[in-house]
Amino acid sequence: MSLNGGQRGSSKKRKQASVPSNQTTLNFSASAGRLKHPDKDLETRRSYDPSVKKQKHSDNSYPLSHDTERKDKAKDDSDMFNFPPPDHPKHPDNLRASKGKGVDYGSNSFQPSMDTLLANDRRTSIGGIQIGTPANDGIMGTSNAMRRPSSNENDIRRVSLSGGGKGTISAVGKQAPKTLVIKNFKVKPKLPENYFDTTWAKLKNAVKAIQDSRPVGESLEFLYKSCENLCAHKMGSKLYTLLHVEFESHIQAIADGLRKATANAAAHVQRNDATEEAYLVAVNACWTAHCSQTMWIRSIFLVLDRTYVLQSGERSLWDMGLQLFRQTVLEANDIQYKTLNGISELISKERKGEAIQRPLLKSVLRMFVDLQLYSSTFEPRFMDETRAFYMLEGEQLIETMDTREYLHHVDTRLREENERCDYYLDRRSKARLTKTLEDELIARHITTVLEKGKCQIDEINAKADLALLYTLASRVASLDLLRKSFGAYIKKSGTSIVADPSRDPTMVDDLLAFKAKMDEILIESFQHNGDFAQSLKESFESFINTRQNKPAEMIAKYLDSKLKSSNKDVADDSFDRVLDQVLILFRYIQGMASVLPLVVILTAHSGKDMFEAFYKKDLAKRLLMGRSSSFDAEKSVLAKLKTECGPGFTSKLEGMFKDIDVSRDIMTSFKASKGHEEIQDLELYVNVLTQGYWPTYPPTEVALPVKMARYQETFKNFYLGKHNGRRLMWQNSLGHCQVRARFPKGQKELSVSLFQAVVLLLFNDESKERISYKEIKEQSNIEEKELKRILQSLACGKARVLTKHPKGRDVEDTDEFSFNAEFENKLTRIKINTILLKETQEEQINTTEKVFQDRQYQVDAAIVRIMKTRKTLSHTMLLTELFDQLRFTVKASDLKKRIESLIDREYMERDEDDPSLYKYLA
Repeated sequence: MSLNGGQRGSSKKRKQASVPSNQTTLNFSASAGRLKHPDKDLETRRSYDPSVKKQKHSDNSYPLSHDTERKDKAKDDSDMFNFPPPDHPKHPDNLRASKGKGVDYGSNSFQPSMDTLLANDRRTSIGGIQIGTPANDGIMGTSNAMRRPSSNENDIRRVSLSGGGKGTISAVGKQAPKTLVIKNFKVKPKLPENYFDTTWAKLKNAVKAIQDSRPVGESLEFLYKSCENLCAHKMGSKLYTLLHVEFESHIQAIADGLRKATANAAAHVQRNDATEEAYLVAVNACWTAHCSQTMWIRSIFLVLDRTYVLQSGERSLWDMGLQLFRQTVLEANDIQYKTLNGISELISKERKGEAIQRPLLKSVLRMFVDLQLYSSTFEPRFMDETRAFYMLEGEQLIETMDTREYLHHVDTRLREENERCDYYLDRRSKARLTKTLEDELIARHITTVLEKGKCQIDEINAKADLALLYTLASRVASLDLLRKSFGAYIKKSGTSIVADPSRDPTMVDDLLAFKAKMDEILIESFQHNGDFAQSLKESFESFINTRQNKPAEMIAKYLDSKLKSSNKDVADDSFDRVLDQVLILFRYIQGMASVLPLVVILTAHSGKDMFEAFYKKDLAKRLLMGRSSSFDAEKSVLAKLKTECGPGFTSKLEGMFKDIDVSRDIMTSFKASKGHEEIQDLELYVNVLTQGYWPTYPPTEVALPVKMARYQETFKNFYLGKHNGRRLMWQNSLGHCQVRARFPKGQKELSVSLFQAVVLLLFNDESKERISYKEIKEQSNIEEKELKRILQSLACGKARVLTKHPKGRDVEDTDEFSFNAEFENKLTRIKINTILLKETQEEQINTTEKVFQDRQYQVDAAIVRIMKTRKTLSHTMLLTELFDQLRFTVKASDLKKRIESLIDREYMERDEDDPSLYKYLA
C-alpha cells in the first residue's frame, strides 16, 4: 500500500487526490487523535501542518496537533510511525516524490514473522508492514537513524520502509495531506487449514452444554469472537446450517422425551386429571428451558444473526428455534392432543370452582400464542367446549333457580370469564368468549327469564337486580322484550288496584305509591330509557281507564280531602309535590280538551268530564261552607288544571271563584243599606251564584224561623232592586249557621247546617220538655229521610246536644227528643257534622247521570259535526268516525238512539232509496 498526501507545486488551490474504488479512506479519531479504519481497529498518527487551521470533523471533534501527540506518546512509540518534526527536512511533507529514485533514511528495518501476521485476524498493513491492534501483537518499528536529505529541495524524494512486502510511503509538497488512502493487500492472509473445524468443535460443545444445562467450558467472549471470526471469513452459511442441525436434534429429543413420559405415565397410572396437569407441567418446563437456551445460544452467535442471517434472508436464530419447536413438538398430533386435553381439563376444573395452577395455564397458552398456534388449534376447540359447557349449565339452572338467582349467576360467570381472559387467555378471545356466554346464558333463556320475572317481580324488585336484568338484556339486544314485560307487569299490578272495589278508599294513595315505585325503577334501574318511559305511560293509561269513571271520581275526592280545612299539610311544600303526582294520574285519564281555530271542542272523555263533575261539586261545598283550607291552594290546583286541559275545562270553575268575589262585594253593599239596619240579633251572609257555573242542586223545602225568613226577604228586595230581570232561588241545603247555645255547664257556639239550626231552634220553647218526631217534622217541613239524618247527628253523634227517647242509633217515627242539659265539652266552638254534608249514594248517582247526560250532548255535537262535513254518509261509516272521535266507551245502540233523536229534530234525514244512508239538512 502507499500513503499519498499533499499536492504538486505551490499553488494555493489544492487538488484533492482521488480515491480508487478499491481503496479505504482513514478518518481521524477525536478522542485519541488517531485514524480509525471503518471495519478494523487500525490506528495511526495523523500528519500535521501548522499552516492549516483546525477544522471540525464530521463528528464535531477537532484534530489533535502533532506536538501534543508526541508528548502524549513519547513513552510508548512502539506501535506507531515516527516522523521528524514538520520543519525538519526529512519530514514527509518536505519531500518530493521522484520516480525511480529514493533516499533511504534508515538502514534498520523490522521484518515481522508470518506467525505474527497470523496471530490475530484483526490486523492491517501499510507498505507491506503488518500492524496489529491487540497489545500483544508484533509492532513494526522505524529506523533509529536517518540521513539528512540533500539541499536541493526541488528534487522529488522517496521514503522507503522495507518490510515483509513491497510498498512505498510518498509525500509530495510541503502541505499536510487532507486524505490518507490505504490500498488492499494483493494477497490476502490465510487462516490455518483446520481453523473452522477446530472453532466449530468448541462452539458445538458450548451449544451442547447450554442445551444440556451444563457449564460451558470456554468463556463467552472467546465463543463470541470465534463466531465473529468465522463470519468475517465468509463461513456464516456453513455455521448456520450446522447450528440448525443441532437445534433440530435437540428439539427432537425433547419431543421423544415427552412421548416417553406419556407412555410411562400411561403404563403405571390410570388417566386422570392429575396426569393431565403433570403433563402440562412437563411441556411448560420444556418450553421454558428451550426459550432460555435459545436466548443464550443467540447471544453467542449474535454476529451470525446480524450479518449472515440479515444478508441471506434466513430465519433468525430465535425464529428458527420457535419454528423447529412448533413443527417438532406442538404440531405433533399426539403431543398437541395431550396438551390441549390438559388445558381443557384445568379450565373445566376452574369453572367448577376448583383451584388450579393459573401461572401454569398462562405460560402454556403464551407458548401457543408465541408459536402462532393459538388461533388455529386452541381457540376453536376452547370455544366449542365453552359453548357446550354453558349450554348445559343454562338449561339446568333456568329450571332450578328463580329469576334473581339466575341473573346473579350469569353476572358472576361473565365476570369470571373476563377475569380469565385478562389473566391467561389471549385478549383476542375476549369478544368471542363474551359473545358465547351471552348467547347461551342470556339470549337462549331471556324469554323464560322474563316470563318467570312476571310472577317474581316482587322478588326482583330491588333496583340493583332490575338494573342487572336491564344490563344483561341490553347485551343481547332484548330490551324490547324487557320493555314489553315491564309494561305487562304495570298493567297487571295497576288493574288489581283499580278493579278492586274494596280498595276504592285507598285507590289514589295506592296508585301514587305504585307510580313512585315504577319511576324509581325507570330512573335507577332502566337508566331513564325513553322507550321504557313511554311504555310506563301507555301502561298507566291502559289500566287506569279499565274501570270507567271511578278513577276520575276518586282523584277528585282525593283532592277534596287534601284541600279541606281539616288537612293541616296543605300549607307545606309536600302539598305541591302531592298535587303534581295527582295531576300525573289525572293526565293518564283518556282524552284532552283540544282547541281548534274559532271553535273549542271538548272531546267526550272517558274520565275527565267525570272528574270535572265531582271536583266541581266538592269545590262548591268547600267554597259555600267555608271548608277550604287555603284559597291559594285552590287557585294553584285550578291553574294546573288549566295548563293540563286548557281554559275551556276550567272556565266554570273559574266562574265559581268569581261568584264568591262578587258576593263579597254585594254583602258589603247590603250591610251599608237601610234594610240591613232594621235587622237585629241576626247576621246573614248570602252567596249569589250563577246557575251555569255551579252544580245543579235539587230544591228542598224548609220552614225557616220568622226572623230568618224576614232577613231573606230584605236581601231579596235589595238585590232585585239593583238587578232587574233576575230571579233568586234559595238553596237551603247549602246553608250553614253559627248557633249560640246556653247549657247549664257553659255557653257553647255550635257550627251546624241550616236544617240543623231550624231543628235546634224548636227547642227554645221551654213549655215543652219533649218534642216528638212527628211534631218536629210538621214544624220544620223537612223531608223525612233528611230529617232522620239531622236528628241522628244531633242526638246520636259525638256532640249530643239533644237526648233521644228511647235511646238508640236509629230514629223511629215514635221517638221523642229533649234538650240535653247535661251536655258538656271542653271546646267552646263545636262543629256538628251531619250526614247531609257527606256525599250520599243518591248524590253520586245523580252526578254520574248528569255526566252521562252531558255526554249525550257531546255525542249529538259529534254527529252533527261529522254530517256537516261529509253531507252524505252511510250508517257504518258514521259509527266508525264516532268511535274514533269519542274517547269514552259507548254502545252502538246508544249511538243509534242519538241518530234517531237528531232525525226527529230535523238535523238529518234518511235517504228515500237507501235507508242506511244519512243526509245532512242545513
